[in-house]
Amino acid sequence: MDKLILLSFDLEEFDVPEEYGQPLEDAIKFKVSLQGLEEVLSLLERLNVKATFFITANFAIHHPSKILEIARNHEVASHGFYHSSFCVEDLAKSKQALEEITGKEVIGFRMARLQAVSDRDIQTAGYQYNSSMNPTFLPGRYNNFSKSRIPYYSEKLLNIPVSVTPLIRFPLFWLSFKNLPLPLYKLASKLTLNWDAYLNLYFHPWEFTNIRGYQLPGYIKKRSGQPMLDRLENYLNWLKPQGTFATFSEFQEHLNPANLFKNF
Repeated sequence: MDKLILLSFDLEEFDVPEEYGQPLEDAIKFKVSLQGLEEVLSLLERLNVKATFFITANFAIHHPSKILEIARNHEVASHGFYHSSFCVEDLAKSKQALEEITGKEVIGFRMARLQAVSDRDIQTAGYQYNSSMNPTFLPGRYNNFSKSRIPYYSEKLLNIPVSVTPLIRFPLFWLSFKNLPLPLYKLASKLTLNWDAYLNLYFHPWEFTNIRGYQLPGYIKKRSGQPMLDRLENYLNWLKPQGTFATFSEFQEHLNPANLFKNF
């Protein structure tokens, strides 16, 4: 299998400030994410890079034309119905809403904030893969050191964990991308890509707008807007010779089940 780069964006209502005591109107939540989305789509088109967008049905229903635009060049997957609340019924409801808008089958799911959801419930709702697990430790969020850091099946559902480095399991998610020196992040990316033969990376469109005016910790607001966009462009151009950009569904199709239990 060629080295594959799974670039993804969680497209949702911008509700992060509410975690820190700053309520926002729905119109602002959608506006911030939409502004960032415009920048992200423009960058991906300019670089000819494909990605997977995990989208809340709530956002999709409010901006169906944008979801159709995404679906023309990228994969659309589910990020639940709402970003700030969840019930099991939302699994099927969000899938149905996205399929009605795009006219395409939606086979992938990622839970908001990477919270734990039953694999059986996800499979029952009709999904074929789940990318809701970060196999590392993040204080106050999750402790998944004992979980597999490479793809594995739970019955018929393929789980695709977010990438972490081998051995020490340093997370390669959006916060480390924001806060690490870029050469160090590139080094960790190359090590992981060479070890695992794939990378699973995720960001949020709202990171690519100026969010410095919101009540957020500095490590979240750091490099927001144009600096983050420039940083991602630099990184993606560096990644291009390292492997092939693929959607999650393409990764699933090319994955050899015999390699799932390889000791990476």
